[in-house]
Amino acid sequence: MTLQKQKRKIKDTIRLIAFLLLANSSNADELLFKFKSPSFSGINSSSHYLTIENQENTRKNAIQEKIESDADDIEREKQNTTMARFIRNYESRVMAQISRQLVDALFSENPSEQGKLELEGNTIEYLVEADIITLTITNNETGEVTIIQTPSNSFTF
Repeated sequence: MTLQKQKRKIKDTIRLIAFLLLANSSNADELLFKFKSPSFSGINSSSHYLTIENQENTRKNAIQEKIESDADDIEREKQNTTMARFIRNYESRVMAQISRQLVDALFSENPSEQGKLELEGNTIEYLVEADIITLTITNNETGEVTIIQTPSNSFTF
């Protein structure tokens, strides 16, 4: 036998052994494809949809709370400007002055028996009868009436 024939015979034998080993050791199983997402497979889909719904609602609520918070911040900033504080202080002092004048008219050394005052859409009337002060406040827009009666002789110190 020639050298070439021997090499060829050895190669064929190696090929045969390799083929037999590979054919023997290979096992095949059925290939299955399954979706991992419950939206496609249907497995645990209700909890998946519930989770998505909760995430969407949480995000919507967070956005709405952020909008409301920003609006509150803007309103608070408007109320805390120097001009807004000045106006509040001015109104407070004017109301205190009006209140003091009303008290002076009722309890001074020469008190008046009756009086009337128009203030921001309200009519304030007072009447002193038999040691009872009757204060009648009427809302001119709605017609609502509030009556306050106070005994005037009970103010002693």
